[in-house]
Amino acid sequence: MSNSAKVWLVTGGSRGIGRAIVEKALAGGNRVAVLARSPNKSNNEKQLNLIADVSDEAQLTAAIEQIISQWGRIDIVVNNAGLHRGGKASRLDLEDWEAVLQTNLTGALQVIRATESHLERGASIINIGAVVGFRGFPGDAAYASSKAGLAGLTRALAIEFASRDIRVNLVIPGLVLTDMTSGLSEKAMDSMRAMIPLGRLGTAMEIADVVHSVASATYMTGAFIPVDGGLMSTFGLPG
Repeated sequence: MSNSAKVWLVTGGSRGIGRAIVEKALAGGNRVAVLARSPNKSNNEKQLNLIADVSDEAQLTAAIEQIISQWGRIDIVVNNAGLHRGGKASRLDLEDWEAVLQTNLTGALQVIRATESHLERGASIINIGAVVGFRGFPGDAAYASSKAGLAGLTRALAIEFASRDIRVNLVIPGLVLTDMTSGLSEKAMDSMRAMIPLGRLGTAMEIADVVHSVASATYMTGAFIPVDGGLMSTFGLPG
């Protein structure tokens, strides 16, 4: 591994935005550990596929140990694993609420706790947020709460880890073309596009491009970076 190559850990890296982040890292000559409940098969020697659920501490610990055993370190952690279960508050099953928070928020913390001792100065942690964490949408209480919590966790850990020169930032995708959105009706897609100043949905690779820029931004920590076609500019970020 060259001096410029990095070891990435990407949770939820088997599809969508996570997969795009993995592909871009590999294309840059890096090594990538893909942590997912059902990772894709790959013969690329620079990709390590690990089966683990971020909400399962034992599975997570075993996966991190395997990365360290094989590559000796972790330079960049991307908390992308996510679970979405909707339902208005009066009808939201508490088991769904707990499952979403366990994956999206507690899972991210567990990944950080499991990797922290292996991160050296200059390491980068990137949490993947969501617009809904800042702008309310009916029927999205669980997901919105988990992503809002992730924003708070990002800022707290950015301060906590700063003395060790470990950066923690939040990338906030907007509406992105994925397997999930591709199944929407044309009417629904038109309605979504109408909310976005750029007039279109983003692509997973456009999000990945920003994640990689943030990973190399050595004077950025505690930052919230929207990648949303201007959607959040219509209501702004909290101070």
